[in-house]
Amino acid sequence: MFNQRGLGSGSLLKLLKIGERGVVSRLGRVDDRIVQKLRAMGITLGTSITVEQQFPRFLVKVGCDRFAMSEELVRAIYVHVASNEIKPHGIRSK
Repeated sequence: MFNQRGLGSGSLLKLLKIGERGVVSRLGRVDDRIVQKLRAMGITLGTSITVEQQFPRFLVKVGCDRFAMSEELVRAIYVHVASNEIKPHGIRSK
């Protein structure tokens, strides 16, 4: 069954809100160049990603690193939304 974000229990990374965290569940149909760029950022299946900014540039936190991502990279990543999202001001939801 599809959820509001589109793909079963997963979602496109692009659809997460600022402060939401997801775990990479799969990559869309992308070429090796995109896969290599994501790996260079440390983004592989099972990687935790937090959305920090969406405009003017999509900014994510992966581990202790932050990356600005192109639209092409953002659209390639599908995540399972994590339940303990971190609000933009550091307040955890219950």
